[in-house]
Amino acid sequence: MECISVPSYLAEAYVPRTRVQEARAAGGRARTAAERLSQEGMAVRYVRTMFLPDDETCFHVFEAASPQIVREVCRRAELGSPRIVPAMEWASRRGHEASVR
Repeated sequence: MECISVPSYLAEAYVPRTRVQEARAAGGRARTAAERLSQEGMAVRYVRTMFLPDDETCFHVFEAASPQIVREVCRRAELGSPRIVPAMEWASRRGHEASVR
């Protein structure tokens, strides 16, 4: 069985530390926008949102065929103009590192 790797991207947006609910709502909008784009035939999947209040930063993680698709998700989700960069992720299982991608 061949393993197909889908690129991951991180969209980084500024959210003031006092706006926790705004960060949570942005994650919901990102999920909805990604689902709609996927239904339209675009290769994209929302993975998660992380909010770092001390850094006033919100990270939205996606799997997508291109950064342009992630940019369109962000536009539809009204996330402003986040910085979008390729991301790599690894998970540790039972003391052994296993590649997720």
